[in-house]
Amino acid sequence: MPVTIEFFYDFRSPYSYLAFTQLRQLGAAIDFKPMKVLALMEKVGNVPTTLTCEAKGAYARVDLGRWAQRYAVAINPSDMKANDGAAMARAVIAAAPEQRDAVTLALYRAIWSEGRTLGNSAAVLAELSDAGIDTAMIAERIDAAETAAQLDRFTEEAAARGVFGSPTMIVGDAMFFGNDRVEFLREEIARLEGRHD
Repeated sequence: MPVTIEFFYDFRSPYSYLAFTQLRQLGAAIDFKPMKVLALMEKVGNVPTTLTCEAKGAYARVDLGRWAQRYAVAINPSDMKANDGAAMARAVIAAAPEQRDAVTLALYRAIWSEGRTLGNSAAVLAELSDAGIDTAMIAERIDAAETAAQLDRFTEEAAARGVFGSPTMIVGDAMFFGNDRVEFLREEIARLEGRHD
């Protein structure tokens, strides 16, 4: 049976974007679980120190550039305060399962690589349409109460399972936090698949 990565993420996290570009290369299925990371952190008693500590924030911007260069991913961020992270998360939830990879990638690229601001559901849908994604079902469901409720459920699930930030990847019983744990994740997938790379 193929290994599945449960991917808990927030679009406003650049490290989640970087991690996602690598997850797509691991050959495992991805179970997309977008969440509200600030709400999660409040629930579990975590603090977004890259936002609250100026020195750490400055370091993180340099570090982000290093990782982006390693992965050959362009970094040209838009104004994160102007982006509607919840609308982007709801777009993933509203999409058909086979669309979720393309939706996640298109939205991450728009706000982190291409400097575009997606400030509401209409902007999110326009971006997806421009990326060649059929948005009929997404448009119908993106602002539905059930879609918003599912986003809250993913956030609650994350807290209940010990997740404290974005990105978090779970494979079986093993949890991996952060872009810099992708190699450990790769090793765990190989172990579960019985490979010895």
